[in-house]
Amino acid sequence: MTASAKIEQIVLDEICLAGEAWMGEVKQGQYFRIIDLEGNQAVDTLFISANNAEERYSATDTLAQNQQLYLEKGTTLFSNFARPIASIVDDNCGRHDTLGGACSCESNTVRYAHDKYPMHSCRNNFMYALAQHPIAKKHQLNVRHIGPNINFFMNVPVTAEGHLKFEDGVSAPGKYVEIKAEMDLIILISNCPQLNNPCNAYNPTKIQLVIRDA
Repeated sequence: MTASAKIEQIVLDEICLAGEAWMGEVKQGQYFRIIDLEGNQAVDTLFISANNAEERYSATDTLAQNQQLYLEKGTTLFSNFARPIASIVDDNCGRHDTLGGACSCESNTVRYAHDKYPMHSCRNNFMYALAQHPIAKKHQLNVRHIGPNINFFMNVPVTAEGHLKFEDGVSAPGKYVEIKAEMDLIILISNCPQLNNPCNAYNPTKIQLVIRDA
């Protein structure tokens, strides 16, 4: 495929600023690429069926079906109805986390210090988008639709004792992951504002989001 053909297939090309939320719709068969423009940025991502908001990405089904802890090229993502919801078709980062969850005011307090409670968090981003974004209103989404999320580019190794560790990211400037929609999807992203752990080198940065036709 030529470069010009790829450009003609692009239906959306947007920048999500550091620490902000983004929401979009991706049709079945389209490709959704997340580009880590400056490196080590964690991208908390929710996938929800556009035809039935009760169906959404499931970390437990995905781990059970793939029999592995990390997400990588070739991984099929499953919904809570045990159906393929998306698949990772291209990736030059290496692996992605689906265990660490999204940071929140409460988790910041428990993990770090009581005075971290007012800090901006991914859960705040999710709630704000679900309350304000036109796509959320169109599909009648609310906080009840926040479920398990993927942390693209985030490095959360599991220790021999079964504990999770938040380590320096494994990404770098220009690294990307590309997902194929296996059904019509609503995608909700929090471009993580975390300043307390090294998931984004303590420096949230912008990302690029591209949707293209097959």
